[in-house]
Amino acid sequence: MTNHPYVPFHRPSIGEEEIQEVVATLRSGWLTTGPRTHQFEADFQAYSGARHALAVNSCTAALHIALAGLGIGPGDEVITTPLTFCATVNTIIHVGATPVLADVGPDGNIDPHSIETRITSRTRAIIPVHYGGLPCDMDAIYRLAEQHNLRVVEDAAHAAGTHYRDAHLGAEHASRSDAVAFSFYATKNLTTAEGGMVTTNDPALHEVMRRLALHGISKDAWNRYAANGKWHYTVQEPGFKYNLSDLQSAVGIHQLRKLESFTAARARLAALYTELLGDIEEVSPSPDTLCGRNAWHLYVLRLHLNELSIDRDAFIEELRLRGIGVSVHFIPIPLHPFFQPWTNGSHHHHCPVAMSLYHRIISLPLFPQLTVEEVHHVVNSIKSVVAAHRRHSVHGVLLERAARAAS
Repeated sequence: MTNHPYVPFHRPSIGEEEIQEVVATLRSGWLTTGPRTHQFEADFQAYSGARHALAVNSCTAALHIALAGLGIGPGDEVITTPLTFCATVNTIIHVGATPVLADVGPDGNIDPHSIETRITSRTRAIIPVHYGGLPCDMDAIYRLAEQHNLRVVEDAAHAAGTHYRDAHLGAEHASRSDAVAFSFYATKNLTTAEGGMVTTNDPALHEVMRRLALHGISKDAWNRYAANGKWHYTVQEPGFKYNLSDLQSAVGIHQLRKLESFTAARARLAALYTELLGDIEEVSPSPDTLCGRNAWHLYVLRLHLNELSIDRDAFIEELRLRGIGVSVHFIPIPLHPFFQPWTNGSHHHHCPVAMSLYHRIISLPLFPQLTVEEVHHVVNSIKSVVAAHRRHSVHGVLLERAARAAS
């Protein structure tokens, strides 16, 4: 349908610095958790402004050890959003607690008013998810947490580089969260291929999470000498195998140094999308924030389906035929069979905004190496699909021809 080169949903931004650091790590003889991981932790701690940073092998691991470290378990309820990846809810179940879903607002982030209606005597924690890198209304969430004596663990899988108000998520001088969990998966704003980080301003929680991340052992693999010089360690609790290797940290060290430039590039491209999409009445651009900085992990287009003759899935297929790689974030938690025992038929989990939003959203290509030409091709393809499937339009054929000519 088009001669334009395929535009992927994501293209990694890996440079010679990362490659050379990985080669140096291989030659060093130390591949697992060691000096480069400790450097990555120190660098991320300084970047985020948090008091402590612990590198782990995924954001899922970060969420799990944060909940476990806070002592959340059977009999407890944890409130989170239905518009998230399954890992957020899985970690609640892993510690034996019960997930409770609060609805989202029009921006896709968890709605504090809905959170308030879900709080019971069993509620112990809230896990807000910064959807697409857009910061949640943390002030409202903190007020609820303080009123009801609740813990707050932020799922910042999309949000490396996000600011709330004037500070990075988790910054010691600004954050009232117990922990913040970041993802460094292959498509994230900062990648180690697989990996994550959990930050906290609580030294005791940091120590517990550090033990839990490596089998509950008192010392990590490269520092098992006691004060008397004898090799020794103790297992203090049943932990997990969640440590990040030096090979992965070698990539992360240099990715972190580039994160500000990556974030600026994403913001420029997002602004271009918003400008170019502004005259298409059948869609709405991805929302931005006035209370901080959007890291723009995702650019989420909203379709006005009542103005189109096709549904979201058909719209996606039309874009793919035009050489555009797109995705959907996310299938809401209640629609997955495994979670239905917790959510099916329960008014306590009624999330009409999230369910309605899901059927209208498409995540467009957005990554630092995306070119202006590629953004124009994506938008022209959207215009082409809209023109071909616009309801009640006498200008549809002319607009379709114009969109094809532009692409």
